[in-house]
Amino acid sequence: MSEWTLSYEGFDPDEEGLREALCTVGNGYFASRGAAPEMDASDVHYPGTYVAGLYNRLGTEMGGRVIENEDLVNVPNWLPLRFRHEGEESWFATDPAVMEDYRQELDVRRGVLIRSFVWLGPDGQRTRVTQRRFVSMREPHLAGLETTFLAENWSGTLEVQSALDGTVVNAGVPRYRQLNSRHLVPVETEPVGDEGIALTVETSQSRVQVSLAARTRVIDNGSNAGAAPQTEQAPGWIAQQLNVELAQDHPVSVEKIVVLVTSRDRAISAPGVHARKLLGYAESFPEALEAHVLAWDHLWRRFHLSTDSSVETRRILNVHIFHSLQTASKHSIDLDVGVPARGWHGEAYRGHIFWDEVFILPFLNLHLPDLTRSLLQYRYRRLPSARRAATAAGFEGAMYPWQSGSSGREETQTMHLNPNSGNWLPDNSHLQRHINIAVAYNVWQYFQATEDVDFLAFYGAEMLVEISRFWSSIASYNKALDRFEIRNVMGPDEYHDAYPDADEPGLHNNAYTNVMVAWLLQRTLQALEQVPEFRRRELVEKLGLRREEEERWEELCRKLVVPFHGDRIISQFEGYENLEEFDWAGYAERYGDIHRLDRILEAEDDTPNRYQASKQADVLMLFFLLSKDEAAAVLQQLGYEWDDDFVARNVAYYMDRTSHGSTLSRLVHSWVLARSDQDKSWEFFMDALYSDVADIQGGTTAEGIHLGAMAGTVDLVQRCFAGVETANGVLRFDPAVPKELGRLSFDMQYRGIWIGCEVTEDYVVLDVSSGLASPITVAVREEEFVLEPGSRLEVSLR
Repeated sequence: MSEWTLSYEGFDPDEEGLREALCTVGNGYFASRGAAPEMDASDVHYPGTYVAGLYNRLGTEMGGRVIENEDLVNVPNWLPLRFRHEGEESWFATDPAVMEDYRQELDVRRGVLIRSFVWLGPDGQRTRVTQRRFVSMREPHLAGLETTFLAENWSGTLEVQSALDGTVVNAGVPRYRQLNSRHLVPVETEPVGDEGIALTVETSQSRVQVSLAARTRVIDNGSNAGAAPQTEQAPGWIAQQLNVELAQDHPVSVEKIVVLVTSRDRAISAPGVHARKLLGYAESFPEALEAHVLAWDHLWRRFHLSTDSSVETRRILNVHIFHSLQTASKHSIDLDVGVPARGWHGEAYRGHIFWDEVFILPFLNLHLPDLTRSLLQYRYRRLPSARRAATAAGFEGAMYPWQSGSSGREETQTMHLNPNSGNWLPDNSHLQRHINIAVAYNVWQYFQATEDVDFLAFYGAEMLVEISRFWSSIASYNKALDRFEIRNVMGPDEYHDAYPDADEPGLHNNAYTNVMVAWLLQRTLQALEQVPEFRRRELVEKLGLRREEEERWEELCRKLVVPFHGDRIISQFEGYENLEEFDWAGYAERYGDIHRLDRILEAEDDTPNRYQASKQADVLMLFFLLSKDEAAAVLQQLGYEWDDDFVARNVAYYMDRTSHGSTLSRLVHSWVLARSDQDKSWEFFMDALYSDVADIQGGTTAEGIHLGAMAGTVDLVQRCFAGVETANGVLRFDPAVPKELGRLSFDMQYRGIWIGCEVTEDYVVLDVSSGLASPITVAVREEEFVLEPGSRLEVSLR
């Protein structure tokens, strides 16, 4: 087993969807699932290709009203490459009866998907088929597929069909199939010279044109065999058919190079024209592959994380880094895209942007901060929409949507399907206003890691101010308590969206929300002090910021209510302690897998709103986002007591009341236990690590990876286990390295300086790169050091 490959032996129809998602290849601009090129979409196969941030809206009539949904569009399929023996009527199809020695391997070091098998022909012919596929990390619009045929016991002719298919629909999520799904309208198809074909389609509502151009060649002994293809066309579909002559034991390859361009791209006249032009410039498959591999090599130098753990642990960490970088890479910089919760790997959550970026961007901050800056610009560009949403809801400032897509409007569905009961139910998750905390948190973490004053001055501070205004306006004063409250919201838990038997949705004083709002208001005031005076004056004038507003923020930092019960346990929300205890053992015995208690209970005509049962970490998110010292400082400023056992007491309480119905929950629990119970922390870490590769959520990964869990597990190793923290101009190391990981080694970028880091439980070694950067302040545990460029620091922790 290699730490760089994800391998599958044998063809398993039941596992094909999972494998397709995990074997997706992409480059941050577009991505294609690891589907068999010869197969159309079916209950087994789903060859989806997705362009970053390309959405379209469709309406569906349900229950007498039209429900509109915005979806990440499944764009034309560039993969189709079918083959058969000369004279046969049917093309080869993946079927265990006609295949032997089937193997699929994703090489994450090189970004190449390899597939091989022996094809058993109708007259006893044995043909070894080997395919290599990549989506170029060097050229964002380029992809390649090479299919090599080796006739083992025969000689003769194969018929090969290479196509571009624009008739595809969005059908990758079964529970969405009742909704309209045909997003593409054919525009044109045409041959391109002697070797190429081209296809253009347009999205039906957003009017984005997508153009593909493909060149197919037969390569024999490294040279173009000059096969003369015949072209076939239909609306939204075009193909070439070629004859390939095979001699026994002599390999011949069919090389397919594809270019994908959209009308959103810059520096083009028209997408179809540009696609054909790029195809004319495209290199051969081996040359394009070599450039692609070099680009991945450069990325791995930035992002590789080395440990002394098992090969399996290292392998999954590498897979997680790989898929994170296929979703957001250097090609994402300057694109108007956010970070989708399920990557560009499938259609779950319709490709929308949620709060998951709070688990993703801190990882990117320390390796490719320009990418984080670009992803934050996605939020800044939608600040006007967030302002309008706040105004429409009766608030001030900016209110970001729980689900975001193209324009920044609220894309959260109004109804959702429970597959356990078949019922369509009201969806109140738009009340998760804490998405605004996630946006602000990422702005501040980026600034701490980079000291990018220009970003803070021209973009970040404005977002912080407007988000602070929103929270200030939603908070109401309770005279009896002499404190401020935040009412009618939902927390991260998601199981609870209302009080039992309440007529209206919403909860009061969600503790995570209130504490993080107090933290956020402090950071906003601090950010304004960091903005240069001249720019701060401009910003204050532009936003009409009044001193009275800042004084109210300061008061909220002291007087927001945080509910408690029992032995100073933070109540998840006001009245949480009055809910019934849940019968965990009984339900586990009845159902086995009880991760999705909400679906189980609704199918029983019950609701989790009645119980002390959480889908995922809620209160405990406080100790994930904030260091122990930060959390203590915020709560103490709010007037609440803190003691040494505060975190452990709350962790123990909520750990017993959480079903882990989200892949993010185990990640958070591993983090908050890392310094108090390393064995339990490691157990949660391994569960989080296997979330997708083992599909522990019961089939959801086939619809798209869980990017927050993937990037989050790597960040857990980097920032929690290695103990890396960026705060107040100091780069801190306070390691809590599990024995199973041993030594951690990685490179990171902090405020413009690259630092080589080696961290164990016994020592920290830092090698600071040379250059023109300013000295940096580093703290290892409680001892501070000033490091010059080109210096080395070795600190014993014994």
